[in-house]
Amino acid sequence: MKYIIKDNQAGLVLKNGIFQKMVTAGTYHFSKMAGYTVAVQEMLGEMDYLEVPYQVLSRDPAFREATVHMEIPDGSVGFLYMNGKLTSFAGRKEYVFWNVFDKYEMKVISMEETVMGEEITKQMLTLVPKHLYVEVSVGEGETGLVYYDNVLQEPLSRGIYRFWNYGHTVSFCVIDRKQKELDIVGQEILTRDKIGIRMNVACMYKVQDAVEFASRISDLKGQLYPAVQLAIREIVGNYKLDEILEAKERISREIYEALQEREEMFCVHFLTAGIKDIILPGEIREIMNSVLVAEKAAQANVIARREEVASTRSLLNTAKLMDENQTLYRLKELEYLEKICQKVGEISVSGSAGIVEQLGKMMGTKQPQ
Repeated sequence: MKYIIKDNQAGLVLKNGIFQKMVTAGTYHFSKMAGYTVAVQEMLGEMDYLEVPYQVLSRDPAFREATVHMEIPDGSVGFLYMNGKLTSFAGRKEYVFWNVFDKYEMKVISMEETVMGEEITKQMLTLVPKHLYVEVSVGEGETGLVYYDNVLQEPLSRGIYRFWNYGHTVSFCVIDRKQKELDIVGQEILTRDKIGIRMNVACMYKVQDAVEFASRISDLKGQLYPAVQLAIREIVGNYKLDEILEAKERISREIYEALQEREEMFCVHFLTAGIKDIILPGEIREIMNSVLVAEKAAQANVIARREEVASTRSLLNTAKLMDENQTLYRLKELEYLEKICQKVGEISVSGSAGIVEQLGKMMGTKQPQ
């Protein structure tokens, strides 16, 4: 039988199913009667002829020269390069490529070292299946905790870290150590004089020890909230309503000091704490408003009386000066006459007396001799 092998092809010659040799471009005649068959292969990419194992095919020097055989050991991964360019991730343990027109290479990376090395570039990382590694991203103000088989490793600072999930089962958590605000809104409290009030309290805190926190605290906000509530009740409940309203700042400091005593329990550091609002019951608020109105009215009355006394004292001082000084008296009289004249539309003068004299008689004042 006649076989024509093209320039980009190779022929695998078998006799009775047993590999004999590989032939390249040319025309060949093999007798089927003698048991010969020829498997024609394109010499491009991965070789897909699987009827004969590679170990058998590789006995032929021509086949070995035209192909490249790649194996990936256990605990390693491979990255396939064609003509010097990264093309794919090697997901199998063994590959055979035609190495005639394109040159194939395999870069093998061991996963025995759990921490992924810098030889893994970003381009290579996009090809690695997600189940083979764990990525930990630690931001500013955070601490990363990584566990190998549930055993804590060295804490991680800011950065991006990757771990092979091969030799160990890798797990992680990222602890946020930035300051946070905790608001206690509408906390109901019974004062010492048995008046029910509501109070809004705000505090700022941050995680102090990330390792201790991870080992002891499961739900920080869920545990911290009732602890702050209890501290508020213990302190505010010892005061009467009037004392609470008058000593708001001092009570805020006491709340802050009480929370500082609980820092070690929750592995946090309290930065601030204080009362934001005090909400009174409706009837108490009306009473307080009435008291405030009465106090302000009394203050206004005192100020008005004080101004009246000052005005009277000023008038008395002016009268004394006028009694002692006739010229001053006359000037004051003329001043008032001027004010009267400003409000009069027309003035009629009769008789021989002067205008000032007649106006003086109208005012009932005595003219100087």
